[in-house]
Amino acid sequence: MPKSGTLVATRSGRTVLLLGPAFVAAIAYVDPGNVAANLTGGARYGYLLVWVIVAANLMAGLVQYQSAKLGIVTGRTLPQLLGDRLDTRSRRAFWVQAELIAVATDLAEVIGGAIALHLLFDLPLFLGGLIVGAVSMLLLTTQNRFGQRPFESVIVGLLAIVAIGFLAGLVVSPPDAGAVVGGLVPRFEGADSVLLAASMLGATVMPHAIYVHSALARDRHGHATSVADRVRLLRATRLDVVLALGIAGLVNLGMLLLAAVNLQGVTGTDSIEGAHAAISGALGPGVALVFAIGLLASGLASTSVGSYAGATIMQGLLHKRIPLLIRRVVTLIPALVLLGISVDPTAALVLSQVVLSFGIPFALIPLLVLTNDARLMGEQVNGAGMRWALGVIVVLVASLNVALIVLTVAGA
Repeated sequence: MPKSGTLVATRSGRTVLLLGPAFVAAIAYVDPGNVAANLTGGARYGYLLVWVIVAANLMAGLVQYQSAKLGIVTGRTLPQLLGDRLDTRSRRAFWVQAELIAVATDLAEVIGGAIALHLLFDLPLFLGGLIVGAVSMLLLTTQNRFGQRPFESVIVGLLAIVAIGFLAGLVVSPPDAGAVVGGLVPRFEGADSVLLAASMLGATVMPHAIYVHSALARDRHGHATSVADRVRLLRATRLDVVLALGIAGLVNLGMLLLAAVNLQGVTGTDSIEGAHAAISGALGPGVALVFAIGLLASGLASTSVGSYAGATIMQGLLHKRIPLLIRRVVTLIPALVLLGISVDPTAALVLSQVVLSFGIPFALIPLLVLTNDARLMGEQVNGAGMRWALGVIVVLVASLNVALIVLTVAGA
């Protein structure tokens, strides 16, 4: 009979084997849109918006767990459950807004990867966009040919590169601990700080990640029919989300702190290229090189996950299965058009994140309604505390978006 220590080790090993879906979803939280929003926020306002990143990451953890739980308990994705409940006209209208959000997501990811290739190899942005699209197709081929586990391994490896790339600068030039604590106090400084907060929120609580996590958990674990299996999988899923979103949160915070320490008051840091040059000047070319490599890994991984999410949304809402590679080509076109007509890439990144923030309620509210439905969720239905927490998240997100619209129109 095995000793108790052996049993604990066996259970731990089994739990580790269940990890992975949240790490794939977490890539959406460290995509190039995050880089643009967080660097801009830190360079302009220093530590002011630290609280936005911390709050957004806590919200993201709760939301992503709910999405994964929905997939495990029901055996269906969030878009599929919506598609089952909406009439044809509503279903198509919902798909249109979700598709616009998916395009905005892909826009940020392809442009970010193109910027990274320009920084590393001085390639034209349009050519860089083509290369990012081609490499992402290869990553998607891994998922198509070999299944989800190898795809998860590749994405986790890229996530590690992203983390090293964006956190290395803090080792060389650490932030002021007191100022970081001071940044946890919620406040704004004018309309521009609200715009950046909405951009950072849109870059952190990602609508397509909410949709896709239910698919990732379902595809990896299947439909857990017994209570014991559900409990085991949901316990592992909680750990998965805590670890993955914890890493993503540290990376996001690290980007803002890197800019707050080294880029505040430096001219030209309103673009990723300018921020890269300033990092090189302040911390040396080695740190700048690692930063650019992290940006490239971010673009490649996130655009692959974005295509996975887009296919999940289309299949669930339109009841049509579109091959991932075909979808990759279609969603690549808007980004290449913008790169071809020389639109400011960093501005496009920041604005894409603002667009994403407006799509969050369309994903959050259905998730809240479905996970609160006892007939659907059974014993895993949300308790009163979770219902209140998710309700507060929806109100906060909607309020921030309304404030953004009012301040932008008023020109405050």
